[in-house]
Amino acid sequence: MPDKTLVAWSSLFAGYVQNGLHKEALCLFRNAQREGVKLTEFTLSAIISACASLALKIEGTQLHAVIVKCGFHGNFLAASLVDVYARCGQIEKSYALFAYMEQKNVVIWNAMIGGFSRHAHSWEAMILFEKMHQLRIFPNEVTYLSMLSLCSHAGLVEEGRHYFNLLISDRTVEPNVLHYSCMVDVLGRSGKTDEAWKLLHKMPFEPTASMWGSLLGSCRNYNNSDLARIAAEQLFQLEPDNGGNHVLLSNVYAASGNWENVLMARKYLKDSGAKKEMGRSWIEAKGKIHVFVVGERKHPAITDIYNKLEEIYHDMKKIAHITKIECDLHDVHDDQKEDLLKHHSEKLALAFGLISLPPNIPIIIHKNLRICGDCHSFMKVAAHITKRLFIVRDTNRFHHFKDGSCSCGDFW
Repeated sequence: MPDKTLVAWSSLFAGYVQNGLHKEALCLFRNAQREGVKLTEFTLSAIISACASLALKIEGTQLHAVIVKCGFHGNFLAASLVDVYARCGQIEKSYALFAYMEQKNVVIWNAMIGGFSRHAHSWEAMILFEKMHQLRIFPNEVTYLSMLSLCSHAGLVEEGRHYFNLLISDRTVEPNVLHYSCMVDVLGRSGKTDEAWKLLHKMPFEPTASMWGSLLGSCRNYNNSDLARIAAEQLFQLEPDNGGNHVLLSNVYAASGNWENVLMARKYLKDSGAKKEMGRSWIEAKGKIHVFVVGERKHPAITDIYNKLEEIYHDMKKIAHITKIECDLHDVHDDQKEDLLKHHSEKLALAFGLISLPPNIPIIIHKNLRICGDCHSFMKVAAHITKRLFIVRDTNRFHHFKDGSCSCGDFW
């Protein structure tokens, strides 16, 4: 297409982003800049969305500069920028931009509340929710969803009930399946698995795979193997090709020492042909994304990475840190469990960050799965030893590790 119109460029950007081709969208954006294409608010919003999905903080900051240069000042792009800063681990910048905006619509308030929710800033999000009411900016379905998600990940059961009841009594907002899914999560994560089960059966929707998955995960955490089996059976019907569900059930059995059922669950996974997603962690350094998997060997700095990791473990032993071998659910000797846990992808990404990034900036790591208990404990102790701030974004939330503790309060 030698002579692309502005509509053609916009369509390409939107198509890439909607189909999850975020890297391709950013490459297209750079080409558009080189060709001097005039960018619209719609186009810039799509590119910001790509940056947010990839958590590219440098590109996000550059896009902010482009928006200012283009003279765009509307709520539409401001909300996108608030969101991208939060998703890139820069919650302070996100709030600074939010506070700077004089005229804020509900979309901007939602973006900031969502950012606080992802970063476990519970009280800040609750204060914003109350301010919305004071200013007569009425919450919508997205606002309630963010508040329920916040309560779920912070273990705030009574607060979760409060916001859910507000939603039910709000005549301007229709509760949807996502709200009920969040409430099931609120109850399950707090150990109220039977109450979560009852809500699944009395709600005005058919339970989704997400709901059954949430209940199964809660049963794993609270060793409710009977209810876990029921939830797993529902999941296998709804998502027969999702290997993660089989692994979750296997982990429930492993946590209770039922190795016979573990083998049966893993055999079923193998026979079914379902695929388990491999864990990956990535970190940005000098404008480049570095990706790690467990036991990584291909990275050009891998020798230095492993040496740094050994150095950290050596320092940890001085303060009697013990690896949480119960987090490895293989039926092997304890020494082997320790070795398997030692080289998880987020630990390798952290070691790379320590040898690659200046000591005065946070180390921000992203992971495509939930961080395990041992890696969570490791990050807390490593933050204390190195006197650094680590920010880890897993599938649940942002974890801010500083001075030996985590912002999630060990609840995730």
